[in-house]
Parts: sequence; C-alpha cells; structure tokens
Amino acid sequence: MNEVPMLGGFASGTPGLAAIDIFERLESNVRFYCRQYPALFSRAAGAELWTSDGRRFLDFLSGAGALNYGHNNPVLKQALLEYLSFNGPVHSLDMHTEAKAHFLLSFERNILAPRHLDYKVQFVGPTGANAVEAAFKLARKVTQRRSIAAFTNGYHGMSLGALAATASLSKRGGAHVSLNDVVRLPYEGFLAERMGSFEVVESLLTQAGCGLDPVAAIVLETVQGEGGLNACTRDWIRSVADLARNIGALLIIDDIQAGCGRTGSFFSFDDLDVVPDIVCLSKSISGYGLPMSIILLKRDLDLWSPGEHNGTFRGNNLAFVTGAAALDCYWSDNIFSSSVGEKSSFLRNRLCEISENWPGLFSQVKGRGLLTGLECREPEFAAMLVSKCYDLGLIIETCGPRDTVMKFMPALTAEFELLDEGLGIFERAVEACKVNAS
Repeated sequence: MNEVPMLGGFASGTPGLAAIDIFERLESNVRFYCRQYPALFSRAAGAELWTSDGRRFLDFLSGAGALNYGHNNPVLKQALLEYLSFNGPVHSLDMHTEAKAHFLLSFERNILAPRHLDYKVQFVGPTGANAVEAAFKLARKVTQRRSIAAFTNGYHGMSLGALAATASLSKRGGAHVSLNDVVRLPYEGFLAERMGSFEVVESLLTQAGCGLDPVAAIVLETVQGEGGLNACTRDWIRSVADLARNIGALLIIDDIQAGCGRTGSFFSFDDLDVVPDIVCLSKSISGYGLPMSIILLKRDLDLWSPGEHNGTFRGNNLAFVTGAAALDCYWSDNIFSSSVGEKSSFLRNRLCEISENWPGLFSQVKGRGLLTGLECREPEFAAMLVSKCYDLGLIIETCGPRDTVMKFMPALTAEFELLDEGLGIFERAVEACKVNAS
C-alpha cells in the first residue's frame, strides 16, 4: 500500500476552501459523480485517493474504466515525464510523430501479432463516443446501409449517433430530438428463458415480413458495463457473428469499458472465438487516464478518403507515450493477464460468499474479470450501499437499468490486500444498511 502523500498545490494553498460552494457557483448542474462522492480530492496513487484534508479512500470505480493501471502508475508516469522533459510534441493533429510510431509498433508487437489480427488503427476524437460514431459512419459507408442493430441494456455513448444505439431511456431522453436508424434487439438473457434471444434476433434480421431494413452493422458489448454487467456466452456471440456475416452486416464490438485487460485478456472477446470487423477502444487505451480513442478495422474496410473523418484532437502524443508504456510493461507476456485472472477469481468468490450470506438482499453475481458485480434486490438498498461505502472510505458505483448492480471495478494493478480491504468495507456497509433497512 502507498503512504499518504504530502499535500500541496491548489487545495493546501487555499485555506478554508469551501469546495461545494465554488463548484455550485461555477460548475454546471450536469455534474454527477461529485454528488455521490462530494469530497475534495487532492492526491491519488494506485487504487487509493486522498482528500485535501488527508482522508483516504479505496477506489473501486477507476475512472469508470479509464484507470485500469491505477492512478499515477509509476511506470507510465516516468515515460510521460521523460517525454515532457524532452519537449516532445504534445498535439499534432494526425501528423507523424515518434510517439505515435512507438505506440503503433508496440500495439502491433504486443497485441495484434500474438493474436494474428490484421487490423488497421484509426485514431479518432478523444472519447469513446467518438470511436462509436466513427465505427457507425464507416459501417454505413462500406455497406451502403443506414440502420445499426444494437441491444437491450447496451451503452455506447452520449453523442447523437452513439446515443441512438444506447438503450437507457433517461440518457436518450436528454437528446430532445429523434434518435433514428437503430434497430433494438434482445441481448442474451433479456427475454424469458423459454424464448431464446438469438432465435429472436435471427428472425428479426432475416425473416420476410419483419419490416426491418437490412442493417449495416451489429454492435454489442461482451459485458454490458453500464447496462448491468450482463455477460454474453461464447455460443451466443459466435452465433451473432455468423449471422452478421450471413446478412452482409459488420460486427462491431464496443470494448471501450470491457477491453484493455478489464476481463483478464486484453480484448474482452479474446476467449470467445470471434474476430470483429471493427473494435472500439478508449478509456484505458492510454493507460494513464489521458483522452485517447481508436477503432480497429479490418484492412479491406479502410475505404476512407483522406480527411473524410477527422478531428482536432486525434494526436494526443502524451496518450501515445503512456499507452505504449502500458503495452510494453503489461502485455509483452502473460504474467499480467494471469495476475488479473487470479484477482478476478478472488473477487468473484468473495462476492458469491456475500450473496450467499445475505440471500434476501442480493440475487446474483454478474460480469467477468475485474468487471464483476453483485445485484441487489432493491434499488433503494443499492443506493444506500453506495452512500455507506463512501462514508466508510470506499468509492463504488451502481449500474443496470434500475441501478441495482453494485459494480466492482478496481485497478487491475491493485494488490490483493487492497482488494480484501475494499471487500471488507463493503461487507461492513452491507451490515450497516441491513440494520437501517429492517
């Protein structure tokens, strides 16, 4: 574990700072996470955060998956500081830089070549939604079709095209315009057991009289990070991949939250025997929480004309530097992925024990890898747990259509001792909330 770092900078240099007042006065009402975790954070290292007054928190949120290697990872920070001290270019549009070349070669060497994947890399705008928008735009260009098939409980971003594919009614409602050209299909397990979800998907996309135009692409998450940690099986996703090929549609896997090692392997589909036509990556692809987003596309799909899809912030060289450092440090062999697998088993076993100990409060353990959760039977109890965990020093969030799934997403680099400590805090929170709920 890390020692509490020395305080300094803005927080310590502003005696009596009324944090809530300054943010209430100057920042938009749209802010969200700070309402659940209202502390003024000053320092961070690994899976730990400290407030300006020295209070310590364990972070099981990890920047919603943008900090898979923890806060201020020392290996990545060293690479970043060296690059800055050398005065390397920070912003470069899509011009050639040594930093970009290093990232591309590292990605090819550590990720693509070992998997025998022949993808080209497209750098898009800095957010995950930018990757999804580019993927949809390319799929429509390649197939000359308009519609995208997306799934129940899927989440793909907040810009209009990505939002159209997102299932959450509350998020879609914020658009205040029509969200068109998306076909909604049932994800595996969404329908009653007697109704096979793939058979319904197949019928809707292939049968005469279904009333649907041919789709350009089928987009899905192998683990629905915001949708409740629903994880598809190998058989189901292989059937979907075969269906996409048979109907002339592209298969897009949105690996923005579930990728970059979160499920144990680098891609969440590594063990599922599918090769997507397009892969969307963001969040932890930079390794350090720096904005960066890419799509991987099969070579024959690269039909773009120069500049046809662009953006000012495609050349974040700082993200290239830390992203390459993360790939070289953690993905040059199987040691890191094996350690993530061990921690994943530890987390799932503990959550299964908790579920068994309080069957009246929890219904099931969901997800894969270090993207695993525990479903509460009531949303009110889940909300109480988030609040009590915060009071006890653990940052954790909920997900799912009713916000009933407690989402455990610690840094992949977190020590077993920290995982154990965080789970202990969670159990104490369950005990306290159970008393208050009864």
